[in-house]
Amino acid sequence: QVVDDEGTARTYMWKVSTGKAGYDTPTGDFGPTWLSPNHWSKKYDAPMPHAVFFHGGYAIHATDAVSRLGQPASHGCVRLAKPNAALFFDLVADYGKDNTKIVIVD
Repeated sequence: QVVDDEGTARTYMWKVSTGKAGYDTPTGDFGPTWLSPNHWSKKYDAPMPHAVFFHGGYAIHATDAVSRLGQPASHGCVRLAKPNAALFFDLVADYGKDNTKIVIVD
């Protein structure tokens, strides 16, 4: 949910992919630690566009594998469709990391 300067709240709901078997996505309340617009994972040799890191190497980022959204498919990151990841990235950048709360539940 985003609350703008005038107090208007907007809620966004998107399909995501989280960690597949053997690659859990951490659960809990987090704040973004850093943002990387064009991140590349050295560990998995894969793109992570619009990455918002929230717990070590875990991030919310864009994916091309949109057919897998809505089911576990990642190495633990939270994946979004590119337009949604770009919007989320921009919201965090605009409102600030200190004003962003990421809640991941099982």
